[in-house]
Amino acid sequence: MPFQNIWGHEKQVSILQSAMARNRMPHAYLFCGMKGVGKKTTALVVAKAMNCQKGRFDACDTCPSCLKIDHRNHPDVIRIEPEGQFIRIQEIRDLQDQMKFRPFEGGKRVIILVDADKMNSIAANALLKTLEEPTRNNFLILISSRPYQLPMTILSRCQQLRFNPLNRETVFQYLQECLSIAPEPARILASSSGGSIGRALEMIDEDYLSLRNQMMDRLSDERMKNPLQLLSFVNDFGQDRKIILERLDIMRICFRDALVYKETTTIDPLFNQDRLPMIRSFADKLSGTDLLRNIIAVDRACRAIDQNANKSLTLEAMMFKLALNENAGRAIF
Repeated sequence: MPFQNIWGHEKQVSILQSAMARNRMPHAYLFCGMKGVGKKTTALVVAKAMNCQKGRFDACDTCPSCLKIDHRNHPDVIRIEPEGQFIRIQEIRDLQDQMKFRPFEGGKRVIILVDADKMNSIAANALLKTLEEPTRNNFLILISSRPYQLPMTILSRCQQLRFNPLNRETVFQYLQECLSIAPEPARILASSSGGSIGRALEMIDEDYLSLRNQMMDRLSDERMKNPLQLLSFVNDFGQDRKIILERLDIMRICFRDALVYKETTTIDPLFNQDRLPMIRSFADKLSGTDLLRNIIAVDRACRAIDQNANKSLTLEAMMFKLALNENAGRAIF
């Protein structure tokens, strides 16, 4: 894939190509931004452009170097990803050993650290030594959707390049032109993706729309005022961490849409535009303060689950916070 095939990040592409053309690439970049917006794709295109045997500051996608990178067997393009919850210290140590030698084939050895924020403190300190003593033929790209979890010592030694969420029309065009998805579902997925093509692709694979409709119908059910129904709703989440976070995200977006609609009475900013009657119902029933408290409660549950808190207790506590507005003393649902 050449740079021109990267969707929606013309400014970032221009910065990268300009730096390569002037031979002013920093020894380390930090690509940061929400998941699924193209950080990893861009990093791989940079690796191809820096080692391409035909292209000039771009990838040709046909030379042996580009093809090897596509097939993940280029000796000078190293991709490090978390194993489980963390990037292992041994991965960083092996990397440091490799960086002592010249690249095998290409002009640059490009190291891509995916989810760099998942390094533990020992691995981060080991990487810091590499960043403090850069070598001419080695180039690092750190990728993170949570850069605030990286130590300041690492942040200060990387040039940061932020990848913003894509606009809804860009995601819509991608789904239509690249995946041939019909206009109506493409527009719903584009609205629900939050500006992430990667998220839209996950939604297609996971039958997201069916799950979203099921969740939103359950939230609007009048029986949800009953505590026993709340506990039953918690049981529906199961114990799989990824599925739980998916369902929580649907809830958070639902309350977010209701708050946006209540404050603006406009439809365009809504993620769930096709479920406007339900969004309007939530906006009518709840105050802006109530909706904001709901969003905060769901967000805290997401963070707790993401940090391996007890799933059942976290979800039960969240649901009772949603059901009982402690300050106002009335039901949230």
